[in-house]
Amino acid sequence: MKKTMRVITKPKNYRTNVSANVLLTSSYDFILPKELIATHPANPRDSAKLLVYNRATDEILHVKFSDFEKFIPKDCALIFNDTKVIKARLFGKKKSGGNIELLINRALNAHDVNVYIRGKVKIGSEIFFTNDLVAIVKELHEEGSRVVNFYQNGNLLRFEELLPIIDKIGHVPLPPYIQRDDNKDDESEYQSVFAKEEGAVAAPTASLHFTKEQHERVCNKFAHAYVTLHVGSGTFKPVECEIITEHPMHSEYFDISDEAKKLLDSQTPLLSIGTTSTRTVEFYARKKIQSGEANLFLYPENKPIRVNHILTNFHLPKSTLLMLVASFTGLEKAQELYKTAIEEEYRFYSYGDAMLIL
Repeated sequence: MKKTMRVITKPKNYRTNVSANVLLTSSYDFILPKELIATHPANPRDSAKLLVYNRATDEILHVKFSDFEKFIPKDCALIFNDTKVIKARLFGKKKSGGNIELLINRALNAHDVNVYIRGKVKIGSEIFFTNDLVAIVKELHEEGSRVVNFYQNGNLLRFEELLPIIDKIGHVPLPPYIQRDDNKDDESEYQSVFAKEEGAVAAPTASLHFTKEQHERVCNKFAHAYVTLHVGSGTFKPVECEIITEHPMHSEYFDISDEAKKLLDSQTPLLSIGTTSTRTVEFYARKKIQSGEANLFLYPENKPIRVNHILTNFHLPKSTLLMLVASFTGLEKAQELYKTAIEEEYRFYSYGDAMLIL
């Protein structure tokens, strides 16, 4: 066994949380040392650490992501999310001259865009940006989001017309826990090497570990397909209800090509690259719909029915993403894996390290 590979079957001083209940939000809480929040990506991408958990043997391995392909079951196919992050954070001014920040969340239709605005606005408020871009507030929602229309030189813009404009004047929408301004490097680092379809405001982070060479290598060795799910800012929203099933799950636009559909309809075991690919596949498995809005909530009592294995990052406490991980492993094992990751000083969240569940 290589020196870089270590096996741990139980974390040090691990104790089962006997009071844990799979439906209690508090069961998915944990304390993360601040220094384990990754603020920059691993360089190179595949030098990130990889925790491999084998459910059949109950073994945990600690390796580098460059070893990932060695652990892919030989009869498996890989599912990637090819969404592309847009420069969704915009800084502008109100008519009064005051500064204001707008974060695009998702397009609702050709012209209406759901956004979050930092600053007080009302229906009819105008927000002015460079390049003669103007947003006019159309609706205010109780949960805090707003609906706006964008105009340039007085012309109402379709969402696809807006994209090249914000690509020039917008900023990379780094997650709120990365407490720094975005920089030029983030334009490429907060994007998978196979990103193609514009529309996400958050990266499918398990994908960020692949270098171009490694992605090409695994695609040459294994059957694979791409699905699209445009990740929204709701992915960062913690569950605030006491009981997780009372959480209003956010929805995100997805699309599955006919080619991908053939693989999903086959009997081939699937290794899903990330939680977003998983939710897309599992939504299709239940609804048999190739495009639309996916709002599937996976947790230990609503387990995957099509995806066999998952590659994922380490997620926020009380998040639907952590609950999705627990849908593969069970709650107590998910707690154990996260305790191990903290003790072994894995880096957490979007720019952090990864975990492969076999």
